[in-house]
Amino acid sequence: MARTDARFRAAFNQTLDMLDGQAPGSALPSELKLAETLKVSRTVVRGVLSRLAAMGLVALEGRSKTLLTSTTGVARLAEREDPVSLRVLENRFLEWVLRFDVPANTALNVAQLAKRFSVSPHQLQEFLASLGHFGLVERRPRGGWRLLGFTPDYAVELSEFRALLEVNAARQSTALPDAHPFWSEIEALERDHVDLAGRIDKDFHDFSRLDEKFHRTITGIVRNRFVTHFQKVISLIFHFHYQWDKQLERDRNLAAIGEHRTIIAAILRRDPGAAEAAMRAHLTTSKETLLQSLRVNRLV
Repeated sequence: MARTDARFRAAFNQTLDMLDGQAPGSALPSELKLAETLKVSRTVVRGVLSRLAAMGLVALEGRSKTLLTSTTGVARLAEREDPVSLRVLENRFLEWVLRFDVPANTALNVAQLAKRFSVSPHQLQEFLASLGHFGLVERRPRGGWRLLGFTPDYAVELSEFRALLEVNAARQSTALPDAHPFWSEIEALERDHVDLAGRIDKDFHDFSRLDEKFHRTITGIVRNRFVTHFQKVISLIFHFHYQWDKQLERDRNLAAIGEHRTIIAAILRRDPGAAEAAMRAHLTTSKETLLQSLRVNRLV
């Protein structure tokens, strides 16, 4: 939760507490007095008053502020977000890497990133430590973390392992029973791909999230703890870091959408051979894109 939003919520709840028990028609203190009482800025106070007015609790006429009805029983705002799940934190981290083009060897300041991702420093430390097991980040000698680069050997080895996982998953998916929820998920993915293709000119960045969802849906049918374990590093490198290469990004993403749809069509036909071949071709393209990205950005 952003600091400003947290202050607003706390000030809103304090104002309700202050008004509780007062009779309709009572005048509220001035903005300056409320700001002093609530220990917030007048901007936050105005936001609270606007919220109360929109709820029909307070009438605002110039500098006059009048209580219209009792505030007893009015629901307070939650002042603390539920803990962020590991999946949400992972998505926020990956989104940050993508949107801000975070390069290799970037220092990762735990305090700053914890604030950005709305998590505790301890939770972020644990997350970064999990990435460290894959050689994606490392601790800096004087504190904090560093995002590492990727070598061609790393990319090739991961690509080969990824192919074993995902080609097998694509083949297995064609044999799932009709009642399996996978079928509704893959049909929804087809619609999502058609939708993004139609707005690719302005929303090509959105492909990375769709790409991750597509591969997670297919590999998700394989109940294997090692698949889940390695999907994290696969997501980070293939679904996000290959976008370091900004050359022809729109065209590349549109082509990948076409490859995904070819895989989806083969799966929907229950054709294991076609699904396997289409997935293998797509993963070959992904590997080539990653290696090209490393070369373009002089990371190798």
